[in-house]
Amino acid sequence: MKYDIVVIGAGHAGCEAAVAAARLGSRTLLITMNLDMIARMSCNPAIGGIAKGQIVREIDAMGGMSGIVTDHTMIQFRMLNRSKGAAMWSPRAQCDKTAFSFFWKHLLEEQPLLDLRQDTVSQLCITRGQVTGVRTQQGQTIEARAVILTTGTFLNGRIHIGEVNFDGGRAGEKAAHGLSEQLAAEGITVQKLKTGTPVRIDGRSVDFSKMEEQEGDKTPGKFSFSAMSPLREQQSCWITYTNPRVHDILRAGFPYSPMFQGRIQGVGPRYCPSIEDKIERFADRDRHQLFLEPEGKHTREYYLNGFSSSLPENIQVEALHHIPGLENARIWRPGYAIEYDFFDPRQLHFSLESKAVKNLYLAGQVNGTTGYEEAACQGLIAGINAHRAQHDLAPVVLERDKAYIGVLIDDLVNKGVQDPYRMFTSRAEYRILLRQDNADQRLTPIGHRVGLVPDQQMQRLEDKYARQNAITNYLKTHSALPGEVNLYLRECGTPELSQKIKYEHLLSRPGVSLQKLREHTSDIAPFLQSIDATHEEVENAEIAIKYAHYIEKEEEMAKKMKQLDHIKIPKDIDYFRFTSLSMEAREKLSRVKPLNLGQASRVSGVNPADIAILMLFLT
Repeated sequence: MKYDIVVIGAGHAGCEAAVAAARLGSRTLLITMNLDMIARMSCNPAIGGIAKGQIVREIDAMGGMSGIVTDHTMIQFRMLNRSKGAAMWSPRAQCDKTAFSFFWKHLLEEQPLLDLRQDTVSQLCITRGQVTGVRTQQGQTIEARAVILTTGTFLNGRIHIGEVNFDGGRAGEKAAHGLSEQLAAEGITVQKLKTGTPVRIDGRSVDFSKMEEQEGDKTPGKFSFSAMSPLREQQSCWITYTNPRVHDILRAGFPYSPMFQGRIQGVGPRYCPSIEDKIERFADRDRHQLFLEPEGKHTREYYLNGFSSSLPENIQVEALHHIPGLENARIWRPGYAIEYDFFDPRQLHFSLESKAVKNLYLAGQVNGTTGYEEAACQGLIAGINAHRAQHDLAPVVLERDKAYIGVLIDDLVNKGVQDPYRMFTSRAEYRILLRQDNADQRLTPIGHRVGLVPDQQMQRLEDKYARQNAITNYLKTHSALPGEVNLYLRECGTPELSQKIKYEHLLSRPGVSLQKLREHTSDIAPFLQSIDATHEEVENAEIAIKYAHYIEKEEEMAKKMKQLDHIKIPKDIDYFRFTSLSMEAREKLSRVKPLNLGQASRVSGVNPADIAILMLFLT
């Protein structure tokens, strides 16, 4: 058997990688241990969230499939952070997790040039530092021009529940052995991380009357930029809280905790800690918020977000029964922690190809990230670049001012990880440019040039932004009349007009909304109707008007920083001969081997003084 590309693992990264490579024309094989567990939502049944929602919209804009799968299987949609600035708005969807997995499988099965195989890869075929294929547990040797490794938490995975521990990639599935040891022998650094998941609860045993209902948006949005209809029927989530009694019960279980007793060596996620971590780290807080999330339309199973735990099952149950609404809760699956191998991402090129083994690409949790969205975007980039490498095409590398995906990969390659990497808006210095609403404007042209975005989708994009530009031009050239808008301005608590003023200046006032303004003017609504503008286009035009000054400042800052990217660093440079550099800078620059001064400036531990010294030498 011969393929252009073999993808190992059918999680969120593997699925995106396989579809991208096949759509671009590479004959692709996706190998996974269980074809019924494709794109499994191992943790919470949701896609998106703070910064994660932006990533999914970016995947969709470039021609990836995660947004489309989410839109087809969501059961609730919410736009988070609406009370904050537009740069912080983040879409999030609850999904039917079984439907999500099956819809992904359907897409894979229908994709030309893509084959599926249920098997376990036991070894990579590596000749003179270059991967040439894989060997499987069932005795097959499969040749490949490139291999993409997306094995998630399965490499030497070990599950912990109290004092019980056993091999497993996740609950009910065996771990994978052998690949970590083989790649370590090739010079790739192997380390361990830890993550966890909470109990799953029988919804029939929950008293929802003691909880706060969290409904979806009244006008639900979607992730994909396609013309698909938005969600109509939604299911609610529910909010409850822990209390001091719950904390006392959990503390009583600490002597049996694999984390506190040292049986787990891997570092856990800093920003999504277990309930044990929370009550230990934030001992002054007497309660923590929990979210009860439905797992699908046709199941009574609920996921208790915020209650991740590796304590003994009896401790988990006892603590659970002191939470309002869960006094009689029955659990279907206990919470557990899982420890697994990952590879130091600083040993990757920006294309996600390994520096140690040619034509081997790594994506997802094997690179030290956590989250479906972070994994999926890496899979997309790895799939694109593995294909392009076989045709001597330059890799697709997204810059930090172009995408959260670019921020993520740049952080991984330059800084590595100390704990599972999770994306936040605070990680992006250009987050006003990287809004969820303009992901298509930023990235669809790139997806089109690469070959993942069809011509008709590109035409829809051009038509959409032609209408948005027409709206912004109208607001810049037409004026509000005092007699029409003063009543609305009084309601907003902002000074009334004594003379005409351009709409763009009026919209710069806090609290003034274009959606409301159109109701108090005689000309805006007819104009919008004449160009057939959508709600989304009107909202995006308003954002462009309100944030024009800030957008301009960030664009100027990005332009200045890019000047450093044009200053190349020789491949054979010896940093240790620059005694003026800090020792930390010399060590880290020698390990990372940045291609240019811009990349060097983003290496953790390299300060501005070090960059100034290098600039003197290089220029």
